[in-house]
Parts: sequence; structure tokens; C-alpha cells
Amino acid sequence: MEKLKTRAKGAEKREGIPRAPDLPLGRILPGDCIAAMRSLPAASIDLVFADPPYNLQLGGDLNRPDGSHVDAVTDDWDRFESMAAYDAFTRAWLSEARRVLKPDGALWVIGSYHNIFRVGSILQDLGFWILNDIIWRKTNPMPNFKGTRFTNAHETLIWASMGEKARYHFNYRAMKTLNDELQMRSDWVLPICAGAERLKANGRKLHPTQKPEALLYRVLLATTEKGDVVLDPFFGTGTTGAVAKRLGRQWIGCEREAAYRAAAEQRIARELPLDESALATMQSPRSAPKVAFGALVEAGLIPAGSTLFDRKRRWFATVRADGSLICEGKSGSIHGLGKDLQGAPSCNGWMFWHYENGGAVQPIDAARQLYLLATED
Repeated sequence: MEKLKTRAKGAEKREGIPRAPDLPLGRILPGDCIAAMRSLPAASIDLVFADPPYNLQLGGDLNRPDGSHVDAVTDDWDRFESMAAYDAFTRAWLSEARRVLKPDGALWVIGSYHNIFRVGSILQDLGFWILNDIIWRKTNPMPNFKGTRFTNAHETLIWASMGEKARYHFNYRAMKTLNDELQMRSDWVLPICAGAERLKANGRKLHPTQKPEALLYRVLLATTEKGDVVLDPFFGTGTTGAVAKRLGRQWIGCEREAAYRAAAEQRIARELPLDESALATMQSPRSAPKVAFGALVEAGLIPAGSTLFDRKRRWFATVRADGSLICEGKSGSIHGLGKDLQGAPSCNGWMFWHYENGGAVQPIDAARQLYLLATED
């Protein structure tokens, strides 16, 4: 743990590093991402989050057993002539990502079994050092309609530093607090993007692989600080930009599709609240994971900046971005802070802390129940 703390301290020095005056902060660069990244100064970016084409290579239409069409990924941007062509493209954009990252910067890339192993091999060849592979386990995955394989219920994220000895930033405490004082594991259980958060045009998905904001919330909160510059080479409809803006991070996007750029600009300009409570999921209540208070913050049920109070209104606490609370100069989890304020041996924070919901005062356990209802069948 001490080694990790030492490396994480490198991020504290970022405040003394002047921002390059010509960085196009808050802008979406049009055209090919490789050419767009070449316009950026070297060693100017704190974090790259990349959601590249998965090279799904779908052959023909995909239909459900009832004959209805599945809105799958068939766009031109996901088509490559061969695996060699995909590898060349991957090496090119990863090389540019490495050039623009600061020495203590880091890379996140997400993919499926179609591409993530090839991407992982190439980024290692280029000198990146893999810190974790994160399994995003979807609570509501798309079924395998043909019944010929296991249901693809997860995607893989690779988190990598610039090298084996490179410094990098990790908000260990924030992640532990977000997970109710348990170490955050490398398997994340989150719903796919659906409901009100899913952008649509004429009743159809605007982007076939739009990522949930909760996923980016966790990535950015874990590995960046306020004011850091986040680059997304495959910006799509702007999930990275929307979450970065919400968390006080700077952002730059690259996106070749004009329709996606327009949607992203409108979305980010609206400063969407952290509201994912309307997500439609397919999770069984019997398999529902333990809910951490941080999940409610991520989902917007009790967003950062909210005020919580005990039933008698003796103490008022502010919710912070990592799910911790601060009150009267003391901070901690919902359980720990409640215990300290009362001078008690323990505290059930779910019933101790209350909030106002539509004019009614409720314990925060009510918000937890709403979250569970939104993630059950």
C-alpha cells in the first residue's frame, strides 16, 4: 500500500504544471481521431479514456426469435478489411495517445472479446503498463438470441500507466468510500445505458454503444483530480464530456461523425444531472448485489452536493462526490460519520441519515429501495 501511496503523490504535483495555452479544452475535434490527436501538444493530457470500434464484423442482420430486428452495431466506423487493418489502426491511435499523455498520465480502454485482447497486446508493445483489467458486469445484458453461445454479459476495461515504474494517480480512499468502506474490486456491476439516459433520434438509439454515465463517473473519480484534462478519442455522444464537466474535469473529444458531435454538444451544454434512476434493467432481485451509498450518488438519487440530516435535525451533512459526508469539520462514510457525531459504538447510516424527497422527509434507505426497484425485473 505504501508503494501505491508514493506513486499516487505524483498527481499532487500536477497543480504546478502549467496548462498548454493552445489546448482545445471543451471542444470536439472533427475528423479522424489520429489526425486530431496529432494536433495536440506532447505530454499535455492527464487521462485518455478510449472506447474504440470493437470490430464486431457482424455478418447480415440479427433478429430475435419473434422475427423482430435487433438494433446491433453495423455502422461503417466499426468495419475493417482485416484483423491486420484493425491492428494497424489500433497501433496508430495508441501511439498518439501515448505521445500526448503526461509522464504520470494513464490510459483507459474498453472493449469486448472481439478486440480487447488485441488492444491489450499492442498497448503493452508500446510500453504501457497494465495496472488492472476491470470487468464491467452488466446487470441487464442483451440476450444471445440464437442460443448458440453464452450470453455476453460483460465488457473489459484496461487501466494502464505509462510504464512499469511510472507514477499514476489513484483515489484509493474515494473508491473505498464509494463502496461503503470496502476496497473497490475489479468487477463492477452496473446497468447498461438505457431509459432516460439513452439518447435517441426518431425513436431509435442515436449511438449503438453509448456507455452509462455511472461507468465514466467511477473511472474519472478514481483516476483524475479536479481540473485534470481528459481526452476521449472516440467521443461518440459525449458521455465522457458530460461526466467530466459534472466532476469539474477539463475535456477534449475527437469524433468524426457529425450527428454524434451535434448530439454531444447539446448534451454537454445542458449539464445533465446525475440522474440514472430511470434505467431499465433486467436484473433478478435474487441476484441483486449489495448496494453501496456511492451507487446512489453515481446514479443521481442522492447527488453530490445534497444535504443529509438526522431525524431530529441536530446535524446537517453535505454529500461529496465520492459518497463521503462532511459535517462540522468531520468527514466519513454514512455509517462512520454518524457514529462519530453521536459518540456511539456503531451507526446504521441508512436509517440515521435523512433527506427531503418531494417535500417529504425520508431515511436514505428509501433511496436505496428506489435504486433496487430500478434494477429488478
